[in-house]
Amino acid sequence: MKNFVKEFKNFAVKGNMVDMAIGIIIGTAFNNVVNVLVKKVAMPPLSLLTNNVTLANKKWVLREAGDTVEEVAIGYGELLEVVIDFGVIALTIFVVLKAFNKFKDKAEDPKDEAVKTPKDIELLASMEQLMKEQNSLLKQLKE
Repeated sequence: MKNFVKEFKNFAVKGNMVDMAIGIIIGTAFNNVVNVLVKKVAMPPLSLLTNNVTLANKKWVLREAGDTVEEVAIGYGELLEVVIDFGVIALTIFVVLKAFNKFKDKAEDPKDEAVKTPKDIELLASMEQLMKEQNSLLKQLKE
């Protein structure tokens, strides 16, 4: 039993497990933001363009409903709505990742003195400089 508790503790406290949990929590919160962006920001102007017709209600009727038969229809409006949702979600994720990468690149730029460079980047930059100096010395010796 003691080994089981120890193994579970190692599993639950590992860095990648905690990182994954944080990613899931942030992803859930981001999903809420994107849903509001799609339903409350993007879709209302689109409904104005279609004279306040909800896209989800658009369909192509193949067979009208009768006394004994049900209506058969292709609901293309829902498909359009989902495609628009996907486009807005993809665009939102692209913009967020682009901004994130911009900040990340700025933080990792060894020449940018406005942001304190992390130690590992600093060490890599100095190693790169030493290798350039070493290569130039080796070239001079070969000549």
